Amino acid sequence: MSNNEAKTEKNKFIRFLWIALGSVFVAIGYIGIFVPGLPTTIFLILASACYIRSSKKLYNWLINNKLFGKFIKDYNEGRGMPRKAKISAVSMIIIFCGFAVIFAIEPLWVDIIVALTGLTGIGYITLRVPTKQD
Repeated sequence: MSNNEAKTEKNKFIRFLWIALGSVFVAIGYIGIFVPGLPTTIFLILASACYIRSSKKLYNWLINNKLFGKFIKDYNEGRGMPRKAKISAVSMIIIFCGFAVIFAIEPLWVDIIVALTGLTGIGYITLRVPTKQD
Protein backbone atom coordinates (compact mmCIF):
# COMPACT_ATOMS: atom_id res chain seq x y z
CA MET A 1 0.00 0.00 0.00
CA SER A 2 1.26 3.40 -0.78
CA ASN A 3 -0.07 6.70 0.47
CA ASN A 4 -2.00 7.09 -2.79
CA GLU A 5 -3.89 3.80 -2.65
CA ALA A 6 -6.36 4.58 0.13
CA LYS A 7 -8.08 7.76 1.14
CA THR A 8 -8.18 8.84 4.75
CA GLU A 9 -11.60 8.42 6.33
CA LYS A 10 -13.48 11.74 6.59
CA ASN A 11 -15.73 10.76 9.53
CA LYS A 12 -13.81 11.59 12.72
CA PHE A 13 -15.40 8.80 14.78
CA ILE A 14 -14.61 6.15 12.15
CA ARG A 15 -11.10 7.55 11.81
CA PHE A 16 -10.68 7.26 15.60
CA LEU A 17 -11.83 3.63 15.46
CA TRP A 18 -9.30 2.87 12.69
CA ILE A 19 -6.54 4.50 14.75
CA ALA A 20 -7.55 2.59 17.89
CA LEU A 21 -7.68 -0.74 16.04
CA GLY A 22 -4.37 -0.04 14.31
CA SER A 23 -2.78 0.79 17.66
CA VAL A 24 -4.01 -2.49 19.15
CA PHE A 25 -2.46 -4.33 16.21
CA VAL A 26 0.83 -2.46 16.67
CA ALA A 27 0.87 -3.41 20.36
CA ILE A 28 0.23 -7.08 19.60
CA GLY A 29 2.84 -7.01 16.85
CA TYR A 30 5.37 -5.42 19.20
CA ILE A 31 4.73 -8.08 21.83
CA GLY A 32 5.14 -10.70 19.08
CA ILE A 33 8.73 -9.59 18.55
CA PHE A 34 9.59 -10.89 22.01
CA VAL A 35 7.07 -13.71 22.56
CA PRO A 36 7.82 -16.92 20.68
CA GLY A 37 4.81 -18.19 18.79
CA LEU A 38 3.03 -14.83 18.63
CA PRO A 39 3.16 -13.54 15.05
CA THR A 40 4.43 -10.05 14.38
CA THR A 41 4.19 -9.44 10.66
CA ILE A 42 0.48 -10.09 10.17
CA PHE A 43 -0.49 -7.71 12.99
CA LEU A 44 1.75 -4.97 11.61
CA ILE A 45 0.26 -5.41 8.15
CA LEU A 46 -3.20 -5.09 9.68
CA ALA A 47 -2.05 -1.99 11.59
CA SER A 48 -0.76 -0.42 8.38
CA ALA A 49 -4.11 -1.10 6.70
CA CYS A 50 -5.89 0.65 9.59
CA TYR A 51 -3.50 3.59 9.70
CA ILE A 52 -3.59 4.25 5.96
CA ARG A 53 -7.35 4.74 6.31
CA SER A 54 -7.06 7.04 9.30
CA SER A 55 -3.74 8.85 9.61
CA LYS A 56 -1.00 9.29 7.05
CA LYS A 57 1.26 10.45 9.89
CA LEU A 58 0.81 7.16 11.80
CA TYR A 59 1.10 5.14 8.60
CA ASN A 60 4.39 6.85 7.73
CA TRP A 61 5.64 6.37 11.29
CA LEU A 62 4.86 2.66 11.08
CA ILE A 63 6.47 1.96 7.72
CA ASN A 64 9.56 3.99 8.64
CA ASN A 65 9.88 2.58 12.16
CA LYS A 66 13.20 0.88 12.97
CA LEU A 67 11.48 -2.13 14.56
CA PHE A 68 8.40 -2.50 12.38
CA GLY A 69 9.11 -0.89 9.03
CA LYS A 70 11.01 -3.74 7.41
CA PHE A 71 8.19 -6.24 7.96
CA ILE A 72 5.61 -4.02 6.32
CA LYS A 73 7.88 -2.87 3.49
CA ASP A 74 8.76 -6.48 2.65
CA TYR A 75 5.08 -7.37 2.42
CA ASN A 76 4.09 -4.23 0.49
CA GLU A 77 6.94 -4.71 -1.99
CA GLY A 78 5.90 -8.31 -2.68
CA ARG A 79 8.70 -10.01 -0.76
CA GLY A 80 6.16 -11.49 1.61
CA MET A 81 6.52 -12.83 5.12
CA PRO A 82 9.42 -14.80 6.56
CA ARG A 83 8.74 -18.56 6.75
CA LYS A 84 8.95 -18.46 10.56
CA ALA A 85 6.32 -15.70 10.68
CA LYS A 86 3.99 -17.62 8.36
CA ILE A 87 4.30 -20.79 10.43
CA SER A 88 3.71 -18.80 13.59
CA ALA A 89 0.67 -17.01 12.17
CA VAL A 90 -0.93 -20.23 10.91
CA SER A 91 -0.19 -21.96 14.22
CA MET A 92 -1.82 -19.18 16.21
CA ILE A 93 -4.90 -19.26 13.99
CA ILE A 94 -5.19 -23.01 14.48
CA ILE A 95 -4.71 -22.76 18.25
CA PHE A 96 -7.09 -19.88 18.90
CA CYS A 97 -9.79 -20.79 16.41
CA GLY A 98 -9.58 -24.43 17.45
CA PHE A 99 -9.89 -23.48 21.11
CA ALA A 100 -12.85 -21.23 20.37
CA VAL A 101 -14.66 -23.87 18.32
CA ILE A 102 -13.97 -26.81 20.65
CA PHE A 103 -14.22 -25.27 24.12
CA ALA A 104 -16.31 -22.12 23.79
CA ILE A 105 -19.98 -22.45 24.65
CA GLU A 106 -21.43 -20.86 21.55
CA PRO A 107 -24.25 -21.56 19.18
CA LEU A 108 -23.19 -23.82 16.32
CA TRP A 109 -23.46 -21.01 13.77
CA VAL A 110 -20.84 -18.97 15.69
CA ASP A 111 -18.49 -21.97 15.73
CA ILE A 112 -18.96 -22.32 11.97
CA ILE A 113 -18.18 -18.63 11.40
CA VAL A 114 -15.04 -18.84 13.59
CA ALA A 115 -13.88 -21.99 11.78
CA LEU A 116 -14.49 -20.50 8.33
CA THR A 117 -12.74 -17.27 9.30
CA GLY A 118 -9.74 -19.24 10.56
CA LEU A 119 -9.62 -21.32 7.40
CA THR A 120 -9.82 -18.17 5.30
CA GLY A 121 -6.88 -16.68 7.21
CA ILE A 122 -4.85 -19.87 6.84
CA GLY A 123 -5.64 -20.03 3.13
CA TYR A 124 -4.70 -16.41 2.59
CA ILE A 125 -1.40 -16.67 4.46
CA THR A 126 -0.35 -19.95 2.85
CA LEU A 127 -1.60 -19.38 -0.70
CA ARG A 128 -1.57 -15.62 -1.30
CA VAL A 129 1.26 -14.22 0.83
CA PRO A 130 4.68 -15.01 -0.64
CA THR A 131 7.32 -16.56 1.57
CA LYS A 132 10.26 -14.21 1.98
CA GLN A 133 13.53 -15.78 0.88
CA ASP A 134 16.41 -15.24 3.30
